[in-house]
Amino acid sequence: MSDLMSDKTAVSTTDAPAPLPVFSQGVRKGNILQVSGQGSVDPATGEFVFVGDVKAQTTRVLQNIEAILKAGGGSLDDVLMLRVYLTTRDDFAAMNEAYAEFVTTRTPSGVLPSRTTVFTGLPLPDMLVEIDALAVLD
Repeated sequence: MSDLMSDKTAVSTTDAPAPLPVFSQGVRKGNILQVSGQGSVDPATGEFVFVGDVKAQTTRVLQNIEAILKAGGGSLDDVLMLRVYLTTRDDFAAMNEAYAEFVTTRTPSGVLPSRTTVFTGLPLPDMLVEIDALAVLD
């Protein structure tokens, strides 16, 4: 009989975009939940949204992350670390504004997640931001 604390399970929800067949939306092992990097995709249509608007893309990405966290039994208040990937430093202020509005209203504990921001190329030409999350659940 396996120990439930060590079972690794995929986390999946239709409230976030379907992942490519080579990875899971999220993976939970014990009380640790890792959410795969999310882009600005509308889960209802599967379409990339908010081309050229990093602030709107950031909000959509965080909504996708929040849906996967919920499907895995958690919330943004359980997140220890968010990693943000931007295609250009010029988008930092707008991303940070959307991020602050979203994350601060969803962390009732008052303890905001740690964060790293990296500037890099992303998989889609219109993708300005991608974010992943690491949560530890009660």
